[in-house]
Amino acid sequence: MTGPGGSGGAGGVRSTATAAPPVVNAANALTGLRMVLVPVFVVLVLVSAMTQPGWRIAACLTFVIASVTDLVDGWIARRYALVTSFGKVADPIADKALTGTALVLLSWYDQVPWWVTGLILAREFGITLIRFWVLRHGVIAASRGGKVKTALQILAIVWYLLPLPAVLAAAGSWIMAAALVVTLATGLDYVVRAVRLRRAGPARGGRP
Repeated sequence: MTGPGGSGGAGGVRSTATAAPPVVNAANALTGLRMVLVPVFVVLVLVSAMTQPGWRIAACLTFVIASVTDLVDGWIARRYALVTSFGKVADPIADKALTGTALVLLSWYDQVPWWVTGLILAREFGITLIRFWVLRHGVIAASRGGKVKTALQILAIVWYLLPLPAVLAAAGSWIMAAALVVTLATGLDYVVRAVRLRRAGPARGGRP
């Protein structure tokens, strides 16, 4: 027999606690797939040596598929309330592993200057450290600039991976230059907002 407060539990009190989402879910599965695709991507680029068109296209398709999982897993996690602690940690790691690996390989094969790769990686890993620095105070909301940054980085990498004619391939340096500018600008903006967050207190938000 239950009390007036509800239909179960000690003293007839109904529990209002929401069960945590399972770690094994669709969103985390896509994150895991992206992690698995990183070494596959590396092998394809190495086999291509950036000289074999067929292997370059295969590497490019693998990179695109992995990049798409980065968009889809976040949407699934938010749409179906599948956000987990594992996903919060694994998703940005997988994202940076994919982009960072691609940039290092492109620099290794003299497609992208090493200083460009160095600046982008410094920004990405620096922001990751700042995320932990402000974690107790809140999460900084995603900005449009951050989304543009990601899109430009992906486009630039895809452009370099594809075996395009010389006339079209030359545009890759301009796309990468735009990606670099936006990457550094959004990084500076993130630092400013992180300092403000530390001073102001908790805030709601998303990914940088």
